[in-house]
Amino acid sequence: MNSATVQDPRSPFIRFVGRALPPHYASQEQLIEALRGLWATRHFNIERLEELHRAVQVGGRHLAIPLEEYDALKTFQQRNDTFIREGTVLSEAVVRQALVGAGLTPEDVDHVFFITVTGISTPSIDARLANRLSFREDFKRTPIFGLGCVAGTAGVARAADYLRAFPTHTALVVSTELCSLTLQREDLSIPNIIASGLFGDGAACAVLRGAEAPDARGPRVVASRSVFYRDTERIMGWDVVDSGFKVVLSAKVPQLVKDHIRGNVDGFLASHGLKREDIRHWVAHTGGPKVLQSFEEALELPSDALARSWASLREVGNLSSASVLFVLGETLEQAGAKPGDYGLMMALGPGFCAEMVLLQW
Repeated sequence: MNSATVQDPRSPFIRFVGRALPPHYASQEQLIEALRGLWATRHFNIERLEELHRAVQVGGRHLAIPLEEYDALKTFQQRNDTFIREGTVLSEAVVRQALVGAGLTPEDVDHVFFITVTGISTPSIDARLANRLSFREDFKRTPIFGLGCVAGTAGVARAADYLRAFPTHTALVVSTELCSLTLQREDLSIPNIIASGLFGDGAACAVLRGAEAPDARGPRVVASRSVFYRDTERIMGWDVVDSGFKVVLSAKVPQLVKDHIRGNVDGFLASHGLKREDIRHWVAHTGGPKVLQSFEEALELPSDALARSWASLREVGNLSSASVLFVLGETLEQAGAKPGDYGLMMALGPGFCAEMVLLQW
């Protein structure tokens, strides 16, 4: 009998994952058209920039505010104030949805892990949610900034760590990313052009319950693993400049995936007596076409293993930390998982680093 067949009774459950998108939507062609005028005055090869936008295979994205209102956001303060205002509204909506889906109320919440990398707020958005939702005054708060795309998986892992210590508690992992507000319209570098075509806006909320909480059901978080790749700080992240967050995005990301993820995944699974063939449900961050292709090739996955990740990329773009939670929520609702099935969440982000979470239904 392998070690993973004996389930740790302390493993917490993922009860529900809520997802919310802003009401404003623009197709990729509408977004290209909106940027065309700006690009045309500053770049000799407008066709090349449009090709880059279409190459990310995103059909359209939801936006924090109507498309025509972005021109008025000239300063970092204006963008960040918009992030706080709209991010609070979207966060409240997704938490309410998630709590209803889990059959819980704000009074049941013991700890909120709030994740973002697209805006700054002190007090953080979770404090604003406490006032709007009337969380108990003794609830705990852990705001997480700077992990970027990897933070959805990391947030689930850290919440699960907490619930092993407090097995009667309930934790929320709230991820709110308004990537459109970070766009540097004056920056015509290839990384910024790709980012302007790839990233969208959205929020997700995962509800986790400790092993001893009432009505604790759903897939268990069996284990997690973090992997840090040394001396890779310039692979992904922000340069904080006068106008806000300027994207750092290296073309080396897909190769890093190919070089490392197979060994990372195999080592993690082996430590629990498992192999890749034992994983029935793959929950991968929608990093972009080349990243998803690198996942598939390096892990030798069946052609449909990442179907939900591909679909999410096409439909809403890369939502940074919220993306993997969107895929997780859809997996919980659509995968038809059976008792005993294993799943693996995985994401990559600034550091450069990987996070993996092993699930069992």
